[in-house]
Amino acid sequence: MPVDHYENFPVASVLMPKRLRKPVAAIYHFARSADDIADEGSLPDQERLKKLDAFRDELRIIENGDAPSLPLFRNLAEEIGQHKLPLKPFYDLLDAFSQDVVKKRYDNFADLLEYCRRSANPVGNLLLHLYGEATEVNISYSDAICTSLQLINFWQDVEKDYAIGRIYIPLDEMVSFGVSEDQLAQGDIDENFRKLLKFQTDRARELMLKGAPLGSILKGRIGLEMRMIIAGGMRILDKLEAASFDMYNRRPMLRPYDWVIMLAKSAPFYY
Repeated sequence: MPVDHYENFPVASVLMPKRLRKPVAAIYHFARSADDIADEGSLPDQERLKKLDAFRDELRIIENGDAPSLPLFRNLAEEIGQHKLPLKPFYDLLDAFSQDVVKKRYDNFADLLEYCRRSANPVGNLLLHLYGEATEVNISYSDAICTSLQLINFWQDVEKDYAIGRIYIPLDEMVSFGVSEDQLAQGDIDENFRKLLKFQTDRARELMLKGAPLGSILKGRIGLEMRMIIAGGMRILDKLEAASFDMYNRRPMLRPYDWVIMLAKSAPFYY
């Protein structure tokens, strides 16, 4: 489980049924490539947006039943057709990546949740369609898990995100807890910062627990895979708290022994 949001994909996991590894890999490469356009390198913002628009053009080609020009999208089109995947989640992901290019602050938590709805939740939606488990109830659980994973990624990467000009902590909550942008820039972990991050991580944990029943609803390998993802997210939250929320000097990472703990906690009904 992952320290980077799109590493949440179980691309090569031994738990993933072999029949699903190819479509999961195709979805992963789409998301990873688009995310890199938004985040990596030194391209000006307009060029990043232009490249993301080119991805939208490729999706429209698939939607019209024509052959895409890029290899990445030819592979994706094959999996979309074979597994009857909806296209809206792919468009939502591109909208979120475009937003990352131009929006660097979030006024409140509702604003941040709307971003997560498009940046994180589409991943779970697509996986449930692959599993043949995309019921309304399951999608609701999946949305809670995916949003929680996105939030966990934000809280372990406060320093990394600030370095590229982004703050995902809601600004109104920073004000409420008495934390300034200067503190984020300087890595000043005072009591106010710790209280703010405790508030954020408790909310992420609550969301994860809200979605946790999905790990028992899904059966076999995919159920165990989901329970491992949930356990991994909870483990990162535990490590953040154990580090007194000092992700600047003690950024939480999963070590080999953590996987043993996660596996033990992935038994059905553990949560």
